[in-house]
Amino acid sequence: MTSVHSEWFSVTPELRAYLAHPEGKGPFPLVMVFIEAFGVNEHFQDLAHRLAREGYAAVIPDIYHGKVYDYQDFDNAIGHLRTLRDEQVMSEARATLSTLRQRTEIAQGTVGVLGFCMGGRYTFLANAALAPDVACAVAFYGGGIAPKSDPAGRPPLLDQIPAMQAPLLLHYGSKDHSIAPDEHARIVEALSSAGKRYTLSVFPGAPHGFFSDRRDSYHPQAAKEAWEMTQQWFAHYLGGQG
Repeated sequence: MTSVHSEWFSVTPELRAYLAHPEGKGPFPLVMVFIEAFGVNEHFQDLAHRLAREGYAAVIPDIYHGKVYDYQDFDNAIGHLRTLRDEQVMSEARATLSTLRQRTEIAQGTVGVLGFCMGGRYTFLANAALAPDVACAVAFYGGGIAPKSDPAGRPPLLDQIPAMQAPLLLHYGSKDHSIAPDEHARIVEALSSAGKRYTLSVFPGAPHGFFSDRRDSYHPQAAKEAWEMTQQWFAHYLGGQG
């Protein structure tokens, strides 16, 4: 098994990020990870290690600034989500990438972007807001992309699609009661009408949050298949191991 180096590092006096990559000088292709609403918890640090064992450098900007919530503490987690602003999150993502460009173990050039739930929405947004930097993007059950009305008060993102340049992989569960099939349809129509490269997959029986084995919503088969597709996506567009 590949040995992994991991660390917290300072991006700015107000922002830190978690980095994991294979031991050695690299350079390693970079994947930026956007978190769920619960913070940079053990699950996401393990995910960064998982990516590192597959040959990538994985960085997680701590957009919650040290706050971590238990998966049962849904109200406080969502309360924190409501305080985030898209412009600030994208600014922190840019600053993280700028800092990593100074490190020799990180391959220069474009990066992959990966996000879950809240982070899936930020992945969709980053594909537009950070377009020159993004080689490919993968969003797991990204909520708030094209709702009729978002409970968290976030603006929909379909107007960002014209700025997108990178191929996009979207994963959803058929039993996700927070993201209805009509939202999938609006995303598909908008992406296809704009002539964008994308794949949208729906996993039968999978609920929201199906990827995390720390959550009651974990769906092993959907998580396995979605991760295999994600590996292939990154391997194709970033040159990783796949």
